[in-house]
This record gives sequence, structure tokens and C-alpha cells, in this order.
Amino acid sequence: MYEWNEIALNIAKEVEKEILPLFGKPEGGKVIGVSPSGDKTKLIDKIAEDVVLNALKPLGVNIVSEEIGNIDVGSDYTVVVDPVDGSFNFIHGIPIFGFSFAVFKGSKPEYAMLYEFMTESVYEGISGEGAYLNGRPIHVRELNEKSIAISFYTRGRGVELINKVKRIRVLGAIAIELAYLAKGSLDGVLDIRDYVRPTDIAASALIAKEAGAIITDDTGKELKFDLSASEKLNIIAVNDEKLLKLILGSI
Repeated sequence: MYEWNEIALNIAKEVEKEILPLFGKPEGGKVIGVSPSGDKTKLIDKIAEDVVLNALKPLGVNIVSEEIGNIDVGSDYTVVVDPVDGSFNFIHGIPIFGFSFAVFKGSKPEYAMLYEFMTESVYEGISGEGAYLNGRPIHVRELNEKSIAISFYTRGRGVELINKVKRIRVLGAIAIELAYLAKGSLDGVLDIRDYVRPTDIAASALIAKEAGAIITDDTGKELKFDLSASEKLNIIAVNDEKLLKLILGSI
């Protein structure tokens, strides 16, 4: 039986050791290729992914990662990884970026971890067992309709929503923002640009769901996705049905 929490944290710490010397330095953003989703692969992404692959390949599991795509070896287990969520932030010296790691048995999520490098925060989600921050249970906060705070990514769609909430926070790392929803720092996170990939949200979606969040697509249906690095998604994640209805009525 794999000890996924130990495996994930060990990989995150090794990634941290390899990439942090490049934090805020232009050379970390050097483009060295193109990912399966069509995004440019930067040096720090490649360094981090190489650490992940070196650690996971000996385990004989399937791997889905941001830069290399799918490696299917016929295992029952698939690990979906985004080695550096928020690479733009990293390259430009903005201290909001993390390591995202999710384990699926077949198509069902079992375990997820998000490691936030600069705070050394460890968020975990265990299917059917809850969500945790540094080993302590976390839960979404109760909605205060007079003081709604959301993260909102759009390209012009639903901009009237901005006038219906109190605060907008866009941090440039959706995995971390979903974790913030899980611990009660935000009321909602939505990206309706047809842009988010499963690697971006596979881990934090489980963490948020286990913390009590409601997670749907942009039509209000339960969010479903393939275990791939190229599918493009819309996501709405909220702490309350009332907020979901407000958002769906505005987009």
C-alpha cells in the first residue's frame, strides 16, 4: 500500500529545494518547450516535473503532469500532478505558488495534497474522510451575504457579478485559491474562461469538496473531467448554495 502523504510531501520538498533558488529570477521563465495543452514550458516547470517523474516512475503508477502529458503504464492508480501551480507568480517574485498532487484509483479520487511553498502549508483531502491543513481539520466558512469574497477569472463573461459581491481576489494560482476556499479564507472560486486543466484543480477540488465546498461546471452541474493535461474546463466552487445561485444567475 502506498503512503501517499509521505510520497507527496517528499516530492514537494525536493521540488522546493530545486526551484526556490530561481524564485523571482528571469532565467526561471526561460521557454524550453510547449506543453500538451499548448502552453509554453518554462525552465522551472521542467526542473520541477523532472523531480516528480524521477520519484513516481519507479512506483509503476500512471502519471498525468502539466508539461509531459499522460504516461499510462496500465496501473490501477493515476497520479495527477501540477509541479508548480502559479509559475508566472514564481518567475515574477510573487510568493503565491504551490505543488499539486492528486491520486486516483481508476477514475475515483482517493487522496490529494497541495503544498504551498512560501508558507510551508500542507493541505490534504482524503476521499470520504475530510480536509486538513497541517494535520488539522478545515471546513469552508459560513456565507455572509453582505461580505462575499471570491476569486473570479473571466474574459468579459458575467462581469456584473463584480457588483454583487464585496471583494474580488485574483491570486494567479487556482489550486491555492481552492485551498483558501477550503480553509475559509474565500467564499468562492470561479474560472469561466474555458481555460482550467485537470492538472490545475484535481488536487484542490478534492480538498475543497472534502471541506464542504460545492463544485460545479459553469452550468451548475457536478464538475467532471478526464485525467488529462489538455482538457479545458470551467469551474465554480463555493461554500453555499445561495452563492452558487447568485453566480449562475450572473454568468
